[in-house]
Parts: sequence; C-alpha cells; structure tokens
Amino acid sequence: MQTTNRFLDDLAKMANGAVSTLAGVKDEIDILVRQRIERLLADADMVPREEFEAVKEMAARARAGQEDLEARVAELEKALGRKPAQKAAQKPAQKAAQKAAKKAAKKPAKKPAKKAAKASPKKTRKPARKT
Repeated sequence: MQTTNRFLDDLAKMANGAVSTLAGVKDEIDILVRQRIERLLADADMVPREEFEAVKEMAARARAGQEDLEARVAELEKALGRKPAQKAAQKPAQKAAQKAAKKAAKKPAKKPAKKAAKASPKKTRKPARKT
C-alpha cells in the first residue's frame, strides 16, 4: 500500500507543478499581449483616455467662454446702437470664390492660344563602339 500512496503523491506533485507552470505561462502571455497592444496603440497615434478627456474639457471651456464673449459683444453693440454682428462669418474659401468671380466678370475673355508648330524630331548619334 505504501507504493500506491507514493505513486499518488508523486502524481499529485506533478499535477500541482504543471498547474503552477501553466499559471506562470498564462501570466507571461498576458504581459506579452498587453505589451503588443500598447505598442500597436502607440504606433497608431492614439491618445490615452486621460489626455482625450482633458482636451475635451478644455474645448468645452473655450466654447463656453466664446459664447459669453459673443453675448457681451452683442450687449455692447446694442448699447452703441449698432446692428449685432453675424454669428457665423463667411468662410475664407467663400470670400475667395466671390473675389475670383468678381475678377472674372471684370476681365474680358482671353483668346485661345495658337497651336504650336510641330517640332521636327531630333537626330541623335549613337556612341561609337569600342573594340
């Protein structure tokens, strides 16, 4: 009976060692996967959540400040008796397009350019062969 218990004891020790080894392997795999994901995120130019939240908060504060300033300007213009400024100014691209249209209306249409005469093909010399 001693041999059976000994065999079972050895088998239990081997199983316990295998489980602890597998747990260590699992931890190593977790670490490697985490490192790989962090490297991929760093290469993809992604920002951490904390930075994103900070920038989002700054943008919200800036927007609130802009709205406060717009209201203040409207009050000042009202006090001076002027018309309030438009909220959304024209985009620079729209202004540029309007200027281009005005210039085009002022200038007369250009005549089409004359076709260039066909150039004769150039004769090229082949280099002499060395023998």
